[in-house]
Amino acid sequence: MQKAPNQPFSISYGLCLRALMLVWVMWSAVKPLSAQSNTLPTRILIIFDCSNSMFGLWESDSKYNIAKRLVSNMVDSLGRQPNVQLALRCYGHQKKYPPQDCDDTKLEVPFAPGNSWLIKSKLEKLKPSGTTPIALSLEACAKDFPDRNARNVVLLITDGKEECGGDPCAISAALQSKGIVLRPFIVGVGQLDASIKESFNCIGNFYDASSEGSFSQVLNIIITQVLNATTAQVNLLDKSGKPSETDVAMSFYDQNTGLQKYNYIHTLNHRGFPDTLRPDPAPTYRLVVHTIPPIEKRDIRLTPGQHNIIALDAPQGFLRVQAGKGPSNRDIDCIIRKAGESQTLEVMQLREQRKLITGKYDLEILTLPRTYIKAVDISQSHTTTVEIDEPGMVNFQMPVAGICSILREEKGQLSWVCNLSEGQTNEVIRLQPGSYKAVYRAKSVKETLFSSQIPFVVQPGASQKVLIK
Repeated sequence: MQKAPNQPFSISYGLCLRALMLVWVMWSAVKPLSAQSNTLPTRILIIFDCSNSMFGLWESDSKYNIAKRLVSNMVDSLGRQPNVQLALRCYGHQKKYPPQDCDDTKLEVPFAPGNSWLIKSKLEKLKPSGTTPIALSLEACAKDFPDRNARNVVLLITDGKEECGGDPCAISAALQSKGIVLRPFIVGVGQLDASIKESFNCIGNFYDASSEGSFSQVLNIIITQVLNATTAQVNLLDKSGKPSETDVAMSFYDQNTGLQKYNYIHTLNHRGFPDTLRPDPAPTYRLVVHTIPPIEKRDIRLTPGQHNIIALDAPQGFLRVQAGKGPSNRDIDCIIRKAGESQTLEVMQLREQRKLITGKYDLEILTLPRTYIKAVDISQSHTTTVEIDEPGMVNFQMPVAGICSILREEKGQLSWVCNLSEGQTNEVIRLQPGSYKAVYRAKSVKETLFSSQIPFVVQPGASQKVLIK
């Protein structure tokens, strides 16, 4: 073999560089959603309660001073995190109560890199004075986030419930359903009544900080959920309880909002284990695995900063339906339903193969006449092959266009199979083996007594002519 002449170093280097760039572009185009989602910035909007009640004493100091000190420490720590941006919105700090001013909410420090000192400075200057417009503050925060191309997190710190007649639950649900924010975190400061605690559950993830120590712990838990790397794997278990099932689409939904979060094709890695995902730990998930039929798991809560295993029973086997070896038989459809149920799960053509959850299925095969097979058993990792009689090809020839019905005869009884096309005098159809009668009347003849019947028998895989007179 003739060798190519040596190329100058600069040309070879240029070719290598272009090749590497091409590989990078191709990888960027196909890298998985989990990898892409990790590059998104995390934006944390702190909504701080500066209402008059925050002046109340709480252990070593006022609720406001304790909360201010602990939040400032948190902001210091977050400010050093890469890919994290912070902002501060306050309410109840501009107007003195009474009278009640339910418009008292303001974005005091907008999102920007390196603004931790601004947030701390603002908290030092503010003094609690007004009322508690939680719903209005949540609604206003929709404009505080620059865009949705981030993990937008709301951290609400408050010592009381809505005081202005708004509906924080509805506002929070709307923000989440539109994909503006993740499910909010709420920290209840001080000794709150049970009814107040209950009212926060519909807004987001509520944490009860009844003491200074628990307040600090709660903030650490929330930041862990927001920042720490959380991994998960989905184990699709076979009949033996082993995670061997794979190669199927699966969808993660935010269970509270119904929004899609991730879509994947389940994969076993090179060691034969379910591949690792990196989902956001904040939402409660509903997982749908798109097997036939689909399987679902609800109320999935991930432990932040840990590897989570999500297991579902998904034992599967294979179904194959065939009718002889004729190439034209491939386009006969087969409807698959769970045994005893009417809902169609899948439609496949003959000689195809489908992977199904183990169990019993009813088949309706669209032959002429239709073929029904009940309670076909699909077992783990086994291919169940269903064979039906091969249809025969029948060429119907009529002297003139007319009305012709094909009836099947079984045990002396006739059942309708199909009608031939009224405008044709020559038609070819496939019929399952058996005894038939063609009942015909020319369209121009207006007397029933001039109907004729022609019996014929169809053999498997055979071709024949039926002359209708």
